[in-house]
Amino acid sequence: MEQKSKPAHGKQTMRQLMKQNAGVSNIEITDSNIKAFESTAKKYNIDFSLKKVKGEQTRYLVFFKGRDADVMTAAFQEFSAKKLNREKKPSIRKALAAAKDKAKQLNAARDKVKKMDRGREI
Repeated sequence: MEQKSKPAHGKQTMRQLMKQNAGVSNIEITDSNIKAFESTAKKYNIDFSLKKVKGEQTRYLVFFKGRDADVMTAAFQEFSAKKLNREKKPSIRKALAAAKDKAKQLNAARDKVKKMDRGREI
């Protein structure tokens, strides 16, 4: 019995993407946003391929099928909105570090005087 190979979904190689006989479009993305974008693309069931462009600053091109352009636009809008919301939130680690410094200053300000009185009177 012959098994037919299923077309790949999600992240794939350029060759696999080109074999699907659909026009290919691309957008540019930075390396810090790749993982976050992959989860959004997976949610929208987009077939895409990443290509690294070496130069002065390393960039990545995300190639996707031309017929997925509308879906890609929606996914990219959600991704950018999520990224902006994450930047607006206050950093918990920074707040924790500030609280630690404040506690350290309060503890340093306390009197470090130890009394050696053992209750003896002369």
